[in-house]
Amino acid sequence: MSIFYRFPNGLHKALTLSYDDGVEQDVRLMEILDRHGIRCTFNLNSGCWAQEGTVYPKGHIHRRMSASQVAKVYANPNHEVAAHCLTHASLTELNPAQVAHEVLADRENLEAMFGGLVRGLAYPFGTFSDTVVDALKATGAAYARTVVSTNNFAVHTDWLRLHPTCHHNAPNLPQLCDRFLNDSAPFGSLLFYLWGHSYEFEADNNWEVIEEFCEKLGGRDDVWYATNIQIVDYVNACRAILSSADGHTLYNPTVIDVWADAFGKLVCIPAGQSVKL
Repeated sequence: MSIFYRFPNGLHKALTLSYDDGVEQDVRLMEILDRHGIRCTFNLNSGCWAQEGTVYPKGHIHRRMSASQVAKVYANPNHEVAAHCLTHASLTELNPAQVAHEVLADRENLEAMFGGLVRGLAYPFGTFSDTVVDALKATGAAYARTVVSTNNFAVHTDWLRLHPTCHHNAPNLPQLCDRFLNDSAPFGSLLFYLWGHSYEFEADNNWEVIEEFCEKLGGRDDVWYATNIQIVDYVNACRAILSSADGHTLYNPTVIDVWADAFGKLVCIPAGQSVKL
């Protein structure tokens, strides 16, 4: 049976970004992303807000925002707010109860600030283990991003060990961009997942890296621009599609329309409906 699931509207490719810590440089990053129609997930530590009225000394790079700044900046509907743990603790140094507290307390604070659900997170310092993952399962986390670069565009579904394609300072970033754009993906879908910290652009004096990345990959009609949770929910919906014994009837039990290349024909399987191929 020749069925390959595609991203919304039948697109073969998707792009998502993930940036950590809730620092002032996110404002400039968000402006760049919005200019190019690119969506990002911002991972925040609600126990680490700067005090209101904080004035950082000249040359200080890692400038966390205050609660009032955070509430204003990340209300942008184009992007997702996710957890980064309450105090940015290294989770492998904690017991399961402490891990759960770091995640759930952060979620509660962020949900109170922004409304809705905060369903994902990024591991502080990138540290995780099987014990940490087991603890996360109890919190209901939908995904957790690592810092392990795959250097590929595979759509992985081990959501609590969600590995990105690369960091924005990866020396092979230009080559990865070219590969992503030039690959026709005839037998599946491609996901480019970029991560980093926006303060690094200031520290390294290389804002042109993200400017050029967005200029090259943004504003295209052959790429789906999505937040992390949008990717997770859509791929899970694809995985939930049910098939008849002969493979010619597909049923979508989810609330998300799913697209597929079925026997060489692009079809949409609407939420809650069946399609005969």
